[in-house]
Amino acid sequence: MDMNTNSNTYTIIYTTIIVTLVAAILAFVSQSLKAKQEANEKADTISQMMTAAQFATKADLQKMGNTAVLAKYAEEIGEAFTVGTDGKKISDIKLDEVFSPKKLKAQNYNIKGGSGAEIPVFIFKNGVTVVPVYGAGLWGPVWGYIAFEPSSNTIKGAYFDHESETAGLGAKIKDDPEFQAEFNGENADFSTANVFDIVKGGAPRNADGTSVIDNKIDAITGATMTSNGLDAAIDTWLGAYAAYFKGVNNVEPKTEED
Repeated sequence: MDMNTNSNTYTIIYTTIIVTLVAAILAFVSQSLKAKQEANEKADTISQMMTAAQFATKADLQKMGNTAVLAKYAEEIGEAFTVGTDGKKISDIKLDEVFSPKKLKAQNYNIKGGSGAEIPVFIFKNGVTVVPVYGAGLWGPVWGYIAFEPSSNTIKGAYFDHESETAGLGAKIKDDPEFQAEFNGENADFSTANVFDIVKGGAPRNADGTSVIDNKIDAITGATMTSNGLDAAIDTWLGAYAAYFKGVNNVEPKTEED
């Protein structure tokens, strides 16, 4: 018997079949692309870390392609592990494991909650140590990586990214290399709550362009909320690493006489 195409039964059956087919196709496409998406995310995260550590620019690393970036990381990384806020090592990080923004978000809750934090430390063979930061910007999360010179609290480089900050303003934390370059050669003060400050109105500068006060740089003009959010993220995360850096480096913050 032919089914009445105008009946409710036909409409329900037809709709169910179409929805099932579309869902199956979307699930197949999603599963097919999952490996590629994970590879892209891993390579991008590693590129951000290696940019902070001054191995190359983000643009140059992107040109290399995922496989080459992963190979470069494997060649340069010395050791990686997680620590607690007490500075003690918790566990090793596998070579193929990275801390994407999703993982950083989970640890951000733990840091602020005061317990359970397992935060990553990446040490390259040249002695440069890279640690991440994560927090809230104006419209969404902001994150990044800060690299420290071997056995010191001196910043070698930094790279920051965001999810949805305003183009031309807050987005400059990623897009403006001059802003990120301001961190180079500055020092984190692990003895204070304000480990590093992004200062509205400008930090005093020496003739060579470095800040008079080692742990302060200029905020982005017109992007107060993003600057404040990144400032809070840096203080929160570097504060969580304070025990580790003080224990490993056994150094005091530099003074103007140093």
